Amino acid sequence: MTSRNFLKFIRRRDLAALGAGLALGFGAMAQETGPVRIGLIYAKQGPGAAIGEYLQRGSEFAVEQAGGKVLGRPIELVWLDEPNPQVSQQNMQKLIDENKVVAVVGGNYSSSALAMMSVANREKIPLILPGAAASDITGKSCSRYTFRTQATVPVQMRGLMPYVGQLGKKVYFITASYAFGQDILRASRSMLKENGLTEVGVDEVPVNTADYSSYILKIRQAKPDVIVGGLVGGDFSNFLKQWNEMGMREKIPFVAVAVTDTDFWDVGPQASTGIYIKPWYYNDARNTAAEKRFTADFTKKYGKPPSDKSWSGWIAMRSLLESINAAKSTQPKAIVESLEKWKNAEGAFPFYFREWDHQLVRPAVIVKVKSKVADKWDYFDVLKDTSASAAETEAAFGSKAEIGCAMPAL
Repeated sequence: MTSRNFLKFIRRRDLAALGAGLALGFGAMAQETGPVRIGLIYAKQGPGAAIGEYLQRGSEFAVEQAGGKVLGRPIELVWLDEPNPQVSQQNMQKLIDENKVVAVVGGNYSSSALAMMSVANREKIPLILPGAAASDITGKSCSRYTFRTQATVPVQMRGLMPYVGQLGKKVYFITASYAFGQDILRASRSMLKENGLTEVGVDEVPVNTADYSSYILKIRQAKPDVIVGGLVGGDFSNFLKQWNEMGMREKIPFVAVAVTDTDFWDVGPQASTGIYIKPWYYNDARNTAAEKRFTADFTKKYGKPPSDKSWSGWIAMRSLLESINAAKSTQPKAIVESLEKWKNAEGAFPFYFREWDHQLVRPAVIVKVKSKVADKWDYFDVLKDTSASAAETEAAFGSKAEIGCAMPAL
């Protein structure tokens, strides 16, 4: 190669390097000034479709209330399905690889949530779960990149079991046959003795069960004083409808956790019955000013009030957006560290994600189906909060030794 040709080669190489550098620079600039993409993974089909829709509406509402922006940049929501653990895990990976999301809000089912968590941890992308009550999520399977707004099953059962003891002494369990239902059984059985209760039967029911008649006949034969349930979405609705059709509605009291308002709106007032623990109720007089405004705005937009799932989707997204703004960054590590410091102080006492297990600590509410449902949407009387002080709430969620979370470093 002549010296002249060599110089030309050097110039071309330098120009190419300069071009590549400029392209990278413009790409980085576009990332810093372009839209902020946030993933949603909520059910679009099957028995959880109604729940998924309300979760999505709540998350979307938080974005609307934020003016559609975070850090001054427009927000793009990408919503993928949560049909089962395998597909939920694949969709989590797709949101990261193809959609380049900075975080994901989603995971209503514990089995799906645990599958999604493995991706969040491996890819180091923040994941906020607005549902999923299995204790392992913030217990032995806890992850630095995963946060959860739903109270764990043991916390919910601790609030519910004293009511069970007031209704009778013989308990029959009917629960879903996956992690959530198994958690209910473990937690409830550990509290039977202290509440003077005895187990007289149990059924673990497959997801998407259409016919509950054989289960109801078994319950009738066992003659329990009270039933503790743990069915979700369409499965729970099917059970209550058939429970009523077989003349059992007023015969044996029913109590449960992890129900949502849409279950009862689907079932209707004639078949609805029971005492339940819910994370939030739209017609609770003790709701904060922000929650009452959320209820009013949501009702105006959709013609019906928000379900507790809408609140869960709303508070999960709201905590994420507020944490991104506080961090002044969309970098995963910065978002995680900001979420660990996030606190909502609008109510009687603050609620927050505990830094050492990433569980949202706040009271749940115990409700009872009204003896006469006169309103199309308002099915419940609020009985009480599960705790009356910040210290009592913190204690109800368990200590480090009880929870078993060994939080890894970022």
